[in-house]
Amino acid sequence: MLRRCRPVFAYLKQLCNREGNPSTGTVPGHTLLLGMRCAQLRRERLPDSVCPTREGFTMLKFHPAALGSERLREHGEDVLAVLATALHAVDPAEAIRRHVTREGGKLSVGERWYDLSKYESVYVIGGGKASGAMCVAVEDILGERISAGLINVKYGYTAPTRVVEINEAGHPIPDESGTRGAARMVQLARKAGPRDLVMCLISGGGSALMSLPVDGVSLQDLQTMTDALLRCGATIVEINAIRKHLSQIKGGNLARWAYPAEVVSLILSDVVGNPLDVIASGPTVPDNGTFTDALEVIERYGLMGQLPHSILGYLQRGVEGELPETLKQGDPVFDRVNNLVVASNDIAASAAVLKARELGYHAMLLSTYIEGEAREVGRVFAAIGREIAASERPIAPPACIVAGGETTVTVRGDGLGGRNQELALAVALGIEGLENVLVVALATDGTDGPTDASGAVVDGTTLARANAKGLSPVRFLRNNDAYHFFELLGDLLITGPTNTNVNDLTFVFVFE
Repeated sequence: MLRRCRPVFAYLKQLCNREGNPSTGTVPGHTLLLGMRCAQLRRERLPDSVCPTREGFTMLKFHPAALGSERLREHGEDVLAVLATALHAVDPAEAIRRHVTREGGKLSVGERWYDLSKYESVYVIGGGKASGAMCVAVEDILGERISAGLINVKYGYTAPTRVVEINEAGHPIPDESGTRGAARMVQLARKAGPRDLVMCLISGGGSALMSLPVDGVSLQDLQTMTDALLRCGATIVEINAIRKHLSQIKGGNLARWAYPAEVVSLILSDVVGNPLDVIASGPTVPDNGTFTDALEVIERYGLMGQLPHSILGYLQRGVEGELPETLKQGDPVFDRVNNLVVASNDIAASAAVLKARELGYHAMLLSTYIEGEAREVGRVFAAIGREIAASERPIAPPACIVAGGETTVTVRGDGLGGRNQELALAVALGIEGLENVLVVALATDGTDGPTDASGAVVDGTTLARANAKGLSPVRFLRNNDAYHFFELLGDLLITGPTNTNVNDLTFVFVFE
């Protein structure tokens, strides 16, 4: 059953006002120190002296060119402070510690208490971009009680665990490392008995990172399907409806393997609205979808002729009742499962708004349900910036509009980019020449699409600077090549892996 997050307003206020918090600090050149773990900075490895430890964050620097322009330089510190506060608010380890505590032999998870003396073994399994960082906190809390564990994370999203093994794997396209790790998780889950506790650490990216296809469907089949779904513009809800019906882990199956052990699933949400059956395809949650739903998604996007026959045949057999459905509400398996959301996009967006207000901005959280084609959503954000600049609606400058969600990109070209970069490029076309308007599109996990950038920064000078370099923004957008456009301008956000993942954030700043 689901236990909702505890109220976090007081925590966010404390975070924004915390003395000495990196999110409030700056150094000469208006470069903000962001709290992130060891990663790549513009493809260059950091020295060993700044690699992560269990004691704290590694601080990485980035300084997008747009924030260094003469007109906007005075505002760069504010912009980066707001971004950093949003990321700190959804630090996975801190999120775990807010919701999970231990008092001797008693473990508190949300509103539930567990008597650790009743369990012979405690296993830790799961996957996602933030699951490694989540595991660090769980190890600190449970310590010697952990018997064994395995977590699948995206390459580069490692964490310094002591007992639980971290297995790096492919994302967004699954790979053999991920399937091997997923199979080992199932072995651990099956090993658990009625006097054992299984801690599942689930976060965004888990669908690809915990891929274990059903019999008759190969990894290569899943890779072909995933690539087609990512390119066609399908939403994550639609994509995961299919994934759940082709997996031995998703759609509640991980909980089934662990039954009759007690299961606690700690979830960091990267899906709009936090639907538990969609986050990482719901490995410990009842599935609301059906085989029919999965096949309808394929038909809706015209993919019947592009997907492997093994996948289409398996789904068709399910529709005809030849195969068992995914686990549904009311299954006794879930009587021994506690699902708890520990962090989400709303927490990050709310923290950003509070920080902006502290800095003197009129700030508004527009929505955390932003969806749609990235370039079309970008036009809307451009219109919001223009409206504030022209009429001081819905708020007056200095203004900060914050929004969260997940857009999609229908790939028609052969360029490189991600949904945040494509959104930002569309914004740039709509705010050309506007003074004092700046928009940031950010992937909170640090990787936007198949790139090393987390997003991009645009302002009213973006197109003028592009024209001076002989760049056609329309041509780059038409080719889905936002990455190379912003790379040539120096306006990519490069953070490296943040070890968190609560979807995307967009910030519209209008200065006085």
